Amino acid sequence: MTVTLKEIEAAAQVIEGRVVRTPCLHSRTLSDITGAEVYLKFENHQFTASFKERGALNKLASLDAAQRAKGVIACSAGNHAQGVAYHAHRLGIPAVIVMPRYTPWVKVEQTQRHGAEVILEGDNFDGAKDFAMAAAVERGLTLVHPYNDEKVIAGQGTAGLEILQEHPELDALIVAIGGGGLISGISIAAKSMKPAIEVFGVEMLRFPGMYHALKGTKAEFAASTIAEGIAVKEPGTLTLPIIGKNVAEIFLVDEGDIEEAIVMLLEIEKTVVEGAGAAPMAALIRNRERFAGKRVALVLGGGNIDPLMLAEIIERGMVRTGRLARVIVEVRDLPGSLAKVTACIAEQNASIEEVHHQRTFTQLAVQNVEIDVVLKTRNREHVEQIVAALQGIGFKARAHPVD
Repeated sequence: MTVTLKEIEAAAQVIEGRVVRTPCLHSRTLSDITGAEVYLKFENHQFTASFKERGALNKLASLDAAQRAKGVIACSAGNHAQGVAYHAHRLGIPAVIVMPRYTPWVKVEQTQRHGAEVILEGDNFDGAKDFAMAAAVERGLTLVHPYNDEKVIAGQGTAGLEILQEHPELDALIVAIGGGGLISGISIAAKSMKPAIEVFGVEMLRFPGMYHALKGTKAEFAASTIAEGIAVKEPGTLTLPIIGKNVAEIFLVDEGDIEEAIVMLLEIEKTVVEGAGAAPMAALIRNRERFAGKRVALVLGGGNIDPLMLAEIIERGMVRTGRLARVIVEVRDLPGSLAKVTACIAEQNASIEEVHHQRTFTQLAVQNVEIDVVLKTRNREHVEQIVAALQGIGFKARAHPVD
């Protein structure tokens, strides 16, 4: 292992004043909910909204004059791209970023805004990566790898250095894993400063590359995940042994867990995180008994999430908690029936979002109608009260199941 605390401390000096020393704050509400003493490291507060700036800058700063003059190349569909592009532009280094062909245009624009040349190549990350590696050789560019690089690992480790300097009393850290650069650097820093501290990783059930690599078993991958920032199939050759040595356990979380964590952090902490950034929170929620009474820091790795996706996640979260509900009422198709339904709902202090009549696509008898009502409610108990009230005035009503 060539990355040590010394290299991470040196990286901290390199990036000082150029990368935000993000806050690591105690959350009273999340602590009450989970039973642990929860601290949040807000890496989504970086200028490009991701921890990736740390490793990118440390690598770029290590280049000699000839390498800087020729330029650098990186492959990324998001956070690494912006980190490399931003700091390369600031240092006057030409940067080429290779992104998959179907990368959302907003991410392409953000990367171009930092002065990088963007090449769209390959149908996925692996295709773009192969092109970038070939282009690096052909054009004489230095490859800035997103995780399989000692300078990048040391740069990411500065986040762990800051956490332990500020909160040496911590018992555990929870960090998301993609290729493993962030958790490798953080675990080296944390275990060097406090050997007894436990470090836990988080991967998606749909992309459990590191989990299976450590177990020596075959991983199966899905086509996509809400946490695209950690959707990595091949763990780094440098990061794998570090994680095997320093990480106590890797948790696997599912799509719904991530959605719940994003909404919880938005509602409670008023902070926006992307899918990968919410993974540590999701892992804590699923494994709260494991951390009961312990002092735990969660690294919120990034906040670059598409606004439309965020809106959809919020709405789905409202459904999950019963604050947005769908109630189906069967009534006689007679004048005044709908008025009675809406009056009953109003008496229960719920707001109506949508109303749909269904006469044709139903098994009900002729002259009966199914009224599908979407409501704004307080919680699941409120929904049950509304259904009971409708049943109390003679209607057959039911809440549409969430799960």
